[in-house]
Amino acid sequence: MDFRLYRAQYSIAILILLLSIPVATPQAVSSARQSSSKSSIKSSAPGKTSTPDLGTVADSTYRNSFFGFSYKIPYGWVERTADMRDDGEAGKSLVLLAVFERPPEATGNTVNSAVVIAAESVSSYPGLRTAADYFGPLTEVTLAKGFKVVNELFDFSGGANQLVRGDFSKETGTLTMHQSSVVMVKRGYVVSLL
Repeated sequence: MDFRLYRAQYSIAILILLLSIPVATPQAVSSARQSSSKSSIKSSAPGKTSTPDLGTVADSTYRNSFFGFSYKIPYGWVERTADMRDDGEAGKSLVLLAVFERPPEATGNTVNSAVVIAAESVSSYPGLRTAADYFGPLTEVTLAKGFKVVNELFDFSGGANQLVRGDFSKETGTLTMHQSSVVMVKRGYVVSLL
């Protein structure tokens, strides 16, 4: 599936994160390593991309042992992961988690904050070697939607995972929407938390 079509299909409202939204912490990553997932598939040969598991949600925490992280879902948020998945080409692009502050169909006078975690095959991006490389196409699409870069990319580690974060914002009337994107490259996939 084309990256630009993928992003457009899930609209900017879905990709919005307020800067105060928590991201996976080193403690969460550590706890994910301790938990096990029965549906994780291991790579059979080095350099080959194996099919990731979709992860599980239990006790308000999303866990994905294939990628080695977890995410604590904010209290009261609604999960709409199944609604966000499509029948795209297997192994190319997967929505792992989609949660919203309020149901997407509910109207409100504030931005409906959301967290979308997706995994896309690195093979979809020729020449991509690092998480920072992914921000080329991501920034292009985000700027085309009227956002501006707020903070330049910065690297940090989340447990054993090397992560890159970029921040964007957009004025919409009296509101300012913020999008923080955290990305890692692991096991042949680009994993993005938007």
